[in-house]
Amino acid sequence: MFRDQLRLRYEAASQWPLVVLAVLFVAAYAWKVLQPDLPGWLRTTLAVVTVATWPVFGLDYLVRLALADRRWDFVQRNWLDGLAVVLPLLRPLRIISLVRVARVLDRKLTASLHGRVAGYTALAASLVVFMASLAAYDAERGAPGATMDNYGDAVWWALTTITTVGYGDQYPVTAEGRLVAVLLMLSGIALLGVVTASVASWFVGRVAEAAQAQQDVRDDAALLGQVRELAEEVRALRAELSAVRTTGSG
Repeated sequence: MFRDQLRLRYEAASQWPLVVLAVLFVAAYAWKVLQPDLPGWLRTTLAVVTVATWPVFGLDYLVRLALADRRWDFVQRNWLDGLAVVLPLLRPLRIISLVRVARVLDRKLTASLHGRVAGYTALAASLVVFMASLAAYDAERGAPGATMDNYGDAVWWALTTITTVGYGDQYPVTAEGRLVAVLLMLSGIALLGVVTASVASWFVGRVAEAAQAQQDVRDDAALLGQVRELAEEVRALRAELSAVRTTGSG
């Protein structure tokens, strides 16, 4: 229990520095992918940024694992972080480190449950589409038979894939691109499940609120009836007292 408290303190202290690092990573990665004709020194700098982030996130994962009281439970709950640490050399999987951005921003969203779900879903979907389109375009660009001629095609492919529409006008032909597609398909299924559950929860909540409002109205009506009965009893009691006084005086 004591180690878990230390872990929570460490996570609270390290979350924003890691988010800044993750944003630097995606900026360097996106710049290198979208502008391949950069000067050599700049490409080297961007490559150093993207590669240097992995040891930092790896160390962060190991520190949190060491501070966890139940380490196997920690591994199960943070399997995505572990995957990004174990498989750093695969470009489609290195960008998973940006999941830290979604986790931190999720804590800053509105306190409403439905607001958190909606905000997190929109944020996660945007990040997944952006990262998957970058990774797919990086893998497919220049490959024989590639159908993604530009980044716009990659974004279109990512959107149609994550929404499970899948027109088939763009599709990956390389092994890395297909790996990105598999991850994107799984993400799309998960996001659709979250959206469906959120909508169902919203409807259930509204029905419960309506039922509670009706119950409150019935309770108010019953209370009003009791007040009226009490008022009638008070008036009757006053009439009796007045009659007693009149008889006594007579």
